Amino acid sequence: MEIKEPNAPTPFETIGGEAQVRALADRFYDLMDLEPAYRLLRHVHGESLDKARDKLFWFLCGWLGGPQHYVERFGHPRLRARHLPFVIGIKERDQWLACMAQAMREQQVDETLAQRLAESFFNTADWMRNAPGS
Repeated sequence: MEIKEPNAPTPFETIGGEAQVRALADRFYDLMDLEPAYRLLRHVHGESLDKARDKLFWFLCGWLGGPQHYVERFGHPRLRARHLPFVIGIKERDQWLACMAQAMREQQVDETLAQRLAESFFNTADWMRNAPGS
């Protein structure tokens, strides 16, 4: 995330705090479970999405400038290292990004913030690719 101007609200505050971050994380995983377009992404997550839901919520809170729930529980996120056991190629990246974009639209995330987040999400998701040739 970019450095914010003094007295400017954090992305966490702009999105609406913990309740809205929870709603976004929940909608993201609901969509992954429901939409055939995210089938490949859903397959990577195993039977239950409960742990992933909580981890995304905890991570997003801190990443957006709110409470550091994830770091308090697990330490530094080390996103790439923690995702190495999963095959992440261009298709998985693109499904993750599309699912999050849909979740942000449906949760009515401020358009300017959603664009900033989408850029950051793309950079992170692209950096996480680990499948050969993708």
